[in-house]
Amino acid sequence: MNWNVYIKQFQSYLKLERSLADNSVEAYIRDITKLKEFFEIKNREVSPLNVTQADLTDFIEYLLELGLSPYSQARILSGIKAFFKFLLYEDYLEADPSELLEAPKIGRKLPDTLEFHEIEKLLTAIDLSTDAGVRNRAMLETLYSSGLRVSELIELKISHIYFDEGFIRVVGKGSKERLVPIGREALKHIRLYKDHVRNFQDIKKGSEDHLFLNLRGSRISRISVFNILKDLAREIGLAKNISPHTFRHSFATHLIEGGADLRAVQEMLGHESITTTEIYTHLDRDYLRQVIHEFHPRS
Repeated sequence: MNWNVYIKQFQSYLKLERSLADNSVEAYIRDITKLKEFFEIKNREVSPLNVTQADLTDFIEYLLELGLSPYSQARILSGIKAFFKFLLYEDYLEADPSELLEAPKIGRKLPDTLEFHEIEKLLTAIDLSTDAGVRNRAMLETLYSSGLRVSELIELKISHIYFDEGFIRVVGKGSKERLVPIGREALKHIRLYKDHVRNFQDIKKGSEDHLFLNLRGSRISRISVFNILKDLAREIGLAKNISPHTFRHSFATHLIEGGADLRAVQEMLGHESITTTEIYTHLDRDYLRQVIHEFHPRS
């Protein structure tokens, strides 16, 4: 019996014996499906009946690498524990591999991830009547739309934006390139910035193709992006210690919580184990675009 058979039985159990609402059942199934996808990504031939505690620990560490908050990790772990309790209840297992797993602590204040309404509040607080505001809105929309690292954001080139296709070419760690979908809202604000602000700047030599510039016409710096976010958070009274990486974590968390599969999110984040070639061998661009449009809150 394969994963799908056990998952289908678990789904029936949740509906018929536990009488859970459809939304709750779907959430449980998404959690188990993520574990299945993890084994596929890692090329591990593991069935539900031979999963070990070490396997589950690796899975939780993988979720942490993707940027999921401890709250999201704990919620997914809860679904997985329910699945293995079901297998134990049905006598498929003699021992529960999830029994000794500890959920991440969520009692402390965790500034690593923003709720969607907090993202929107930050974005709408930007003053679009100023040149800097038009640029800042385009930068933050891009960060959240595509899950970029701050280093990738400040190095983003105009020649690497494919407006018609809805993709950007990103140069990540180790100079590895990947294609990442970008949402319509982000592209709209990039066009506004490029056409109405950037085109009227005196651009310094060496920054001709960089998209985001400071007011002196040079490529914007990492520290400037950090300070822009800090000032915005202070302006709206956001009691979280945020950084550009917070947007990257939020991008991953919101996609996965919305139902996107781990493999697609891993591709878009540019995880170290993913090479440029694998963008084309594992997932085609249409599928990545579909994931963004279907699961990203601002798409």
